[in-house]
Amino acid sequence: MHFIVKLFPEITIKSAPVRKRFTKQLKVNLKSLLKPLDRDIRVTREWDKIEVHAESTGRQLTAQVAEVLSHTPGVANFSEVVPFPLPDMSDYDSAVEEMYQQTFKLWGDALKGKTFCVRVKRGNVQGFKSIDVERYIGGGLNQNTEAAGVKLKNPDITVHLEVHSNAYYVLLDRKPGLGGFPLGSQEPVLSLVSGGFDSTVSSYLTIKRGIRTHYCFFNLGGRAHEVAVKEIAYYLWQKYGASHKVKFVTIPFEGVVDEILQQVDNSQMGVVLKRMMLRAASKLAEIMDIQALVTGEAIAQVSSQTLTNLTVIDEVTDTLVLRPLITMDKGDIIETSRKIGTEDFSANIPEYCGVISRKPTTRAKLDRIQHEETKFDMAVLERAIDERRMVGIDEVINDLDEDVQVDQVEQVTGNQVIVDIRHPDEEELKPLTLEGVEVIKIPFFRLNTDFPGLAKEKEYLLYCEKGIMSQLHAAHLKDAGYKNLGVYRPQ
Repeated sequence: MHFIVKLFPEITIKSAPVRKRFTKQLKVNLKSLLKPLDRDIRVTREWDKIEVHAESTGRQLTAQVAEVLSHTPGVANFSEVVPFPLPDMSDYDSAVEEMYQQTFKLWGDALKGKTFCVRVKRGNVQGFKSIDVERYIGGGLNQNTEAAGVKLKNPDITVHLEVHSNAYYVLLDRKPGLGGFPLGSQEPVLSLVSGGFDSTVSSYLTIKRGIRTHYCFFNLGGRAHEVAVKEIAYYLWQKYGASHKVKFVTIPFEGVVDEILQQVDNSQMGVVLKRMMLRAASKLAEIMDIQALVTGEAIAQVSSQTLTNLTVIDEVTDTLVLRPLITMDKGDIIETSRKIGTEDFSANIPEYCGVISRKPTTRAKLDRIQHEETKFDMAVLERAIDERRMVGIDEVINDLDEDVQVDQVEQVTGNQVIVDIRHPDEEELKPLTLEGVEVIKIPFFRLNTDFPGLAKEKEYLLYCEKGIMSQLHAAHLKDAGYKNLGVYRPQ
């Protein structure tokens, strides 16, 4: 197995020291993510690329590595390749014939009935022109395969070769990467998350840009909502940011909401609530030594998100507030959530809104808001901040209340059914098969709607590879009143 990883173009235009730092960071990240798959995987760094290789030729491992590469920030694209020693180019005819023969072995059968062209990218290698190699290999493939012919523009198949100083590579497949900058190459941020489309997508965008993204959740009164937000934050981290540890912080805001409902004029409640959240998040960012906050706000999406209201909201803090979605349409936000695998999850997340104004202001006046806040007991806000709960994102199940903990089992009995809740892409890469055991597939984002339809007389054991998502979802279902479930955690 051998992959060539190309850097995101914005990395390549950086100064030499910055480019070296970013490339080194990407190498470190990939080593961290790939090591659990196979300890023998090697990651090597060069000026214009990173190579990932291992002795194994198993297709399952290759597919798992490709999955990691496709979701790692900083990767423009990656190609599965077969490397060969570079022949002596001083004997041009013999060398190019050898390159043709190797290409024919790998691509000959795949060209049947297809139009094709050959593209050769040459590094700092002298003595020949890329176009001459393309013509030789292309002509040989056209004459000696059942291809439909050479087509230089928009062919069915493009056969790629790369020639470097001591080796050449025949590319088997090229796939797009995530783009962006390597995670950890920028300073960290604290993202205010609710689990909905907006805060989820804004968190993803900061991760993609190479920003280590911690999570802050304001619990307005619903435990089910907190569990669900932990699930989606964990999913984002595991899929796109698992090279770096981050924190998940819950701030209990029930008392703050109650104080607003009792003391603040109805039309001003939404803006006041956002200001209280920003105050709390700013204090938390200071404690965590974080310089910026992230929100999912977009202009005019709801009443509190007018330019006037956002200006009044931001007045309470000197901390930088980043709003990645500020000019995005809702449809574009939902499309992004679909692309990253969170659309169905966000659509079904249990929401809790503690402050609903009948006629919310869209043009808040600072002096009016400040007057309303004189009625608010700031000790309530300070108490909420002091009572925050902070856990590592990979330990979120440890923060569940005892009464929603779910039993974990290693062995399956006759009346038990395994429910594989992994994302379909993950399940396809590593299918779960157990002899004599019924296994059904319900992706985590469909559990809320599909679980109630399962037979009540059976017991269901939720399964995911690391056991965290399954524990969280089982806790959520148990909290909703279902008792016939557990978590399957094989040794």
